Amino acid sequence: MAVAELIGAAVGVLLLVVVAYLLVGGTLSTAETVATAQKDLTLLNEARMRTTIAIVDKEAPGTFLNFSVTNTGNEPVTDLPHMDIFSFDTTNYYQRYTYLPPAYDTGIPYTWTTSSFENDAIHRGELDPGVKMWVKVNLPAGTVPTNIQVTTSNGVSALSSI
Repeated sequence: MAVAELIGAAVGVLLLVVVAYLLVGGTLSTAETVATAQKDLTLLNEARMRTTIAIVDKEAPGTFLNFSVTNTGNEPVTDLPHMDIFSFDTTNYYQRYTYLPPAYDTGIPYTWTTSSFENDAIHRGELDPGVKMWVKVNLPAGTVPTNIQVTTSNGVSALSSI
C-alpha cells in the first residue's frame, strides 16, 4: 500500500507541474500578444502623425474630375487601393469613389484612378513625400460636386472646394 501512495503522490506532483507549466505558458503568450498589439498600434499612430496630404490643383468637372494630391508629410502613401475619394453636391450629397488601376479605367462611374505622378523618382506609382499625384474621378451622369475629399488608408484626409 505504501507504494501506491508514493505513485499517487508522484502523479499528483507531475500533474501539478504540468498545470503550472500550462498556466505560465498561457500567461506569457497572452502578454506577448498584448505587447505586439500595442507596438503595432503605436507604429500606426506614428505613421498617421507623419502623413499629410493636400489637394492642390483642380480642373472644372465634366464627365470626370481631375485634381492633384500632393504628399506634404514625411510618410509615403503606398496603399492606393485603400485610399477613398468622396465628393459632395447638394443633389446627391456624399458619394464614395473606389480605386481602379489605370489599366482598367474605362470611365465607369463612382471610380477613380491615377493619371500621372510628378517628381516620382524613388517609388514609381506611390505617393512619396513631395510627389504630386494626378487623380481622375469618373463622375456619375448629372453630378457636379462642390467639395472633394481624399482619405488615405491610415485615416488622414484632405478636403477642398471645387
